[in-house]
Amino acid sequence: MLILLPVCRNLISFFRGSVETNKYCCRRSVRRLLDKNLSFHKRLAYMIVILSITHCIAHFFNFQYLYDAQVGSAEGSLERYLSDLDDDGSDTWINPVRPPPITLYGLGVIEQGLRRVAGWSGVIITVALLLMFTSATEFIRRSYFETFWITHHLFVIYYGFLLVHGTEGVIRSQSNTDIHDPVYCENISVKDWNFDPKCMTSPTFVKGSAASYKWVTGPLVLYFIERLIRFIRSHQTVTITKVVRHPSRVFELRMKKKGFKMQSGQYIFLKCPSLSHLQWHPFTLTSSPDEDFFSVHIRTAGDWTTSLSIACGATSKEPIAAGDLPRVAVDGPFGTASIDIFKYQVGICVAAGIGVTPFASILKSIWYQIREGDEELKLRKVYFFWVCPDTNAFEWFSELLKKLEIEMAEQGRSDFLNYNIYLSRGWSTTQAKNIYLLEEDNKDAITGLRQKTHYGRPVWDSIFKQIASDNPGVNAGVFFCGPSALSHVLHKNSNLHSSITRDGCRFFYNKENF
Repeated sequence: MLILLPVCRNLISFFRGSVETNKYCCRRSVRRLLDKNLSFHKRLAYMIVILSITHCIAHFFNFQYLYDAQVGSAEGSLERYLSDLDDDGSDTWINPVRPPPITLYGLGVIEQGLRRVAGWSGVIITVALLLMFTSATEFIRRSYFETFWITHHLFVIYYGFLLVHGTEGVIRSQSNTDIHDPVYCENISVKDWNFDPKCMTSPTFVKGSAASYKWVTGPLVLYFIERLIRFIRSHQTVTITKVVRHPSRVFELRMKKKGFKMQSGQYIFLKCPSLSHLQWHPFTLTSSPDEDFFSVHIRTAGDWTTSLSIACGATSKEPIAAGDLPRVAVDGPFGTASIDIFKYQVGICVAAGIGVTPFASILKSIWYQIREGDEELKLRKVYFFWVCPDTNAFEWFSELLKKLEIEMAEQGRSDFLNYNIYLSRGWSTTQAKNIYLLEEDNKDAITGLRQKTHYGRPVWDSIFKQIASDNPGVNAGVFFCGPSALSHVLHKNSNLHSSITRDGCRFFYNKENF
C-alpha cells in the first residue's frame, strides 16, 4: 500500500506546496520528512523483501504439515477426518492438499502448492519482487538504466497477481461454530462425535474473501494519475532557446515551456526521445525565477549525457540550427530542501563537486531580490562552501561567483555572501608553482576571485563554531548537495553545535535527495 506513494513525484510536490503555505502546520518538520521520500521507498522495499521471505518460509512449513496430514495421518485421527471432508463433493474442505496427492518427480509438497492459485501466483509475485529488488542497486541504475527501468516496471505484474493471490480462499474458517464447538470437539475422539450433541454435526468451512484490493486500489489509482501527468508532460512542447558551452565538459541548456513556473533550488526530469524513450534524468535548475527561461547545466559523464551533448552541438565548433536541435521532454519542476533557504535568517550552503548546481539558482535569485530591494527577504547572511576534488569543476560556476562578487560590491553588500572554495586534490606541479608565486596577488590564482581558494578539506567543527559565534540567537539553515559521507559529517556538526538557548545559534540540516 505504501511503497507506491513515495515515488509519486507530483503528489509529493503537491503536498510539499500545501505544507509550505499552511501556517498552522509544523511546516519545517513535515517538509523535511517529504524530502526523504526515496529513502522511505527504499526502506519499505527492504521490509517487503524480508517479510515476503518470512511469508514464503512459513507457507513451506504450513504446506508440509497439510501434506503430511493428507498422506501420513492415521485413520480415525482428527487430521485424517478434516483432510477427507471434501470427499463427498461438497465445498467444506479445509486442507487444500487433495487426495490422491499427485507427486511430480517426488516433489509432492511443491506440486500440491503450485496447483492452487495462491501457490503459482505467489511464485510469480516473489520472482517479480526479487528481480525488482536486485536490479535496483546503484551500480545497475547508473550503468544499465534500461535494465533497471524494465525490471522495476514488473511492479505491474506484482500488483496484478497480488490482487488474485487470495481469491481462491486457501485460508478458510469454520462457519458453524455455534453447533460444532471446535475447542470442545478437539479433545474428543472423532469416533465419539456422533454420540455428543456438541460435535454431532460435522464442521463446515468457508473460504475467506480476498482483501488485497482494499489496501492497494487507492495507491494504484494515485500512481496511475501520476503516470498520466508524466505522459501528458512528455508530449508538451519544450523549446531549446540556447546551448552554451562551458569548460570542463559542461554545457548549458536554456529552455522555454508554456506554463512552466519554478522556484530557486528546484529540479526537473529531462528526457530526449531520440536517445531513449525510457530514460528520464534529474537535473537541478540553475536559472532564477526572475529570468525568462529555465536552464540546466549538464556535465558529460556518461553515455546518455555524452550523446545529448553531441545531439545539441555542445561538442562541435559550429552551433546547430534551432530547427535541428533534438526534441526534449520536461517533467517538473519538483521541490527540494534547497528552496527553504529563504525561510532562515542565515543560510549555509555546502556543495561537493557537481553538487554545486542547486546553489547556482539560489544565488542568482538572492541577487535579484537584493538588487530589486525586496523587503520581504528574510536572509541576512549566506555562507557558501564548495569542496572540489579537482580544478576542472571550477570554471563555469566561478564565472557566476565572479559576477555576483562584482555586483554585490557595487551595491555595498560585499559582506552578505561569504564564500569559501576548497580544492581537496588534483592540482599539478605547475599549478602549485603558480599558486605560490601569486599568493600575494589580490585575486586567486585558480578561480580569479577575490577570496582565495583553500587547499585541503574544511575543518567543519571549527567552521560551525565560528558561524555560531558570529550569529547568536538566529535560525541557520544548512543545505547540502553531495555524497553521503560528507552529509553525515555536516548533519553531526549541525546537531552538535545547535544551541538550546534562545540567544544561541540553532542549525537545521537539509540535504538534497533525487
